[in-house]
Amino acid sequence: MSHVGVPRGTVRKRRSLALLTAGVLTIPALAGCSSDSEETSRAVPQDIAPAARDRVADGSTVNWAVDAMPTTLNAFQADADTATTKITGALLPTLFPMDAAGHPKLNPDYLESAKIIEREPKQVVLYKLNQQAVWSDGREIGAPDFVAQWRALSGKDSAFWTARNAGYERIEKIERGSDDLQVRVTFAKPYADWRSLFSPLYPKEITGSPDTFNDGARTALKNTAGPFQLKGVDKAKGTVTLVRSPRWWGEKAKLDSLVFRVVAPKDRTKALADGTVHVTDIDAATANRIALALRDGSNGQPLTHGPGADLTPAAALRSWALAHGSDEKQAEIAQAAREANRKAVVAYGAEQKALRGYAVRKSLEPAYTQLALNGESGPLADDRVRRAVARALDRQELAETVLKPLGLPAKPLGSHLALAGQPGYKDGSGALGDQNTKEAQALLADAGWTQGGAAEKPKDTKAGSEAEKKDAEKEGEEKKAGTAEKSEKADADEKKTDKTEAEEKADKDTDADKDADKADRAAAGSDESAASRAEGLYIVGQDDKPGAGPARSAATHVLAPSRDAAAQSIALLRQAGAVSGDSAAAKVTAQDKQPGGAAGAYAPVGTAAPAPASVKGPLGKDGKTLTLRFVLPAGPGSQSLRGVGDRIAAMLEKIGIGTEITKVPDESYFKDHIASGDYDLALYSWPATAYPATDGRPIYAKPEPATDGSLLVEQNYTRVGTDHIDQLFDQAVAELDEKASRELMKQADARIWAAAGSIPLFQRPQLVAVDKKLSNVGAFGFAAPRYQDIGFTERQTAGSPADRKK
Repeated sequence: MSHVGVPRGTVRKRRSLALLTAGVLTIPALAGCSSDSEETSRAVPQDIAPAARDRVADGSTVNWAVDAMPTTLNAFQADADTATTKITGALLPTLFPMDAAGHPKLNPDYLESAKIIEREPKQVVLYKLNQQAVWSDGREIGAPDFVAQWRALSGKDSAFWTARNAGYERIEKIERGSDDLQVRVTFAKPYADWRSLFSPLYPKEITGSPDTFNDGARTALKNTAGPFQLKGVDKAKGTVTLVRSPRWWGEKAKLDSLVFRVVAPKDRTKALADGTVHVTDIDAATANRIALALRDGSNGQPLTHGPGADLTPAAALRSWALAHGSDEKQAEIAQAAREANRKAVVAYGAEQKALRGYAVRKSLEPAYTQLALNGESGPLADDRVRRAVARALDRQELAETVLKPLGLPAKPLGSHLALAGQPGYKDGSGALGDQNTKEAQALLADAGWTQGGAAEKPKDTKAGSEAEKKDAEKEGEEKKAGTAEKSEKADADEKKTDKTEAEEKADKDTDADKDADKADRAAAGSDESAASRAEGLYIVGQDDKPGAGPARSAATHVLAPSRDAAAQSIALLRQAGAVSGDSAAAKVTAQDKQPGGAAGAYAPVGTAAPAPASVKGPLGKDGKTLTLRFVLPAGPGSQSLRGVGDRIAAMLEKIGIGTEITKVPDESYFKDHIASGDYDLALYSWPATAYPATDGRPIYAKPEPATDGSLLVEQNYTRVGTDHIDQLFDQAVAELDEKASRELMKQADARIWAAAGSIPLFQRPQLVAVDKKLSNVGAFGFAAPRYQDIGFTERQTAGSPADRKK
């Protein structure tokens, strides 16, 4: 399964995974009635064909497919990728790898113990290293390695090109204990996620200077400390070869060598069939091929699938007649086609026979797929429209679309910050509310989007108009009156009748902005023409006209307020409090509640949804239709994701939101669209983390304007955030009481739900094809692989392609 990368910046980041398929695992969504206690949930177990080490033979080589050669072997650089992670996992110390429940667990191969020994006046952590732990050159792992890595990653020296600083910048000093095997780390500020630090741990020879850190570790690691060591990198062959380390002090690696081999996702079925690889991520289509191979091999019946399987008797008779007819030219063409088909059938049959030697290991990947709503500008700058989109979605149906055919648990995900089975998981979706078409329509009506809105005459948007003057005067008066927080109640009452700032901003698009928008969309292939349709564009809910959504300037730099700040704060507190257990936030007066309204839809009292259960055609406002640009990847491995996108578009059409779907190349999907903000709706995935307070903050941090007028979004590609969410992250990362820190994260998650910038859909499926003779490898789920335990159960024939074809 291929993975689409994402740009990385200058902080510790959760790397985005590809958006190709998706998976689910969670507790059913609750509408504002979650309990305060942590929900009981279980992770889908790993599927790795476990075997005791005495049943695994010594020796042999395993070929493991990766998408591409690693651009660097330094996991702390911005261009580190999934191949980097897999390779360094076998070569370098990870002090606290995740266990099967997604919780960090002390690794006894490297640590005897690690714990907080002082909390006041400052946090102090004492690491006691395994006395046998040494680097491959024989030097013991010790305090000098910790010091060098801290200095490289602290962010104080810009000569080090690092992409992950979070946590290291909180360290005040690192001292040697009674010997080099005791490392005493003192923090200037409390840091709850201290277990995330020093993993992987690099030797001081790499982290000790900018030159060795920046360049020396990109293609070579001369000093390692794992069950394997690096033998060589061959870019021409597309391989990275690891061999058993003679210096490894733990349980000896079963394999002689482990080769990571570049195999494109589209070539993996063939690679499996010819024995090029033993382990590879696969998509649902390849999994189905293997399942059919196993079925056909057991019943001995002729193949009913593959080339020519859909040929009807009549078509077969016609083909034979043409091949043996009097028209020599037609006969020659027909005979060539029949011969090509015969060869294809033979090749397909041989592949199917070879595929019987593999098993499909299935679990849920430690990553989730989300629907992202870009709140920077346009209709989605209004949080009522974002909530309407969210409440139109049947997330259960979307989860079933992807996971049910694979036989995996199909439950929608209930948290942005934890997956089911992880400590701290709690379904926070009740802060937004469950699927409800009528309430989604009510939110749109409150935002001014109506059936007749597209035909309305646009309001005066000329520079210097009376409307703008009044808006400017009103804004000045509000600033003089004080902050939005001080006038919270008045602003909330006023919002029932006044237009939002986001709506006024949409009304003020200039002709120049419209021209720029038109040019941008044409360049992106979104013109409604026969040519653009051929390139992957079509509009759901608006088949008779081009998209007429609000203009998006080519240089949008400022985050448009989604609603009046004070009123938004009230709404977020009201919804989030119902789920997070925050008693202060849960205090809502009777007049704030809608009779019969589920949590999350808070259109003002008296705002009615359109009478019909579903509307016909997109809604509109001020002469513009409500059409959102939905960007999806176009690659061959993205079929499942595009299927989810089509279902979402159909759901939105029912409430009057048109969806302009644009399919773009996988390689440009993140860089040119998600990261740059060139989308309204998009689907992409984030990996799970054991450290949500650290790794989640850049994803949900409130964007801030930079001095050059651009918007600093870190990894918050939805451009939706609040000060309160940021404060909760800051409190959680400094809270050393683990239970209290988790409670703060649950409160933050509830507010992220209420802001409706990101809607988690489901945990991604994990499908791995593995040679049947291999044990302790496959779909690992949350847990990190134990590379030293991987091996064949039959030494004498291990890895033989000829043996697999018997």
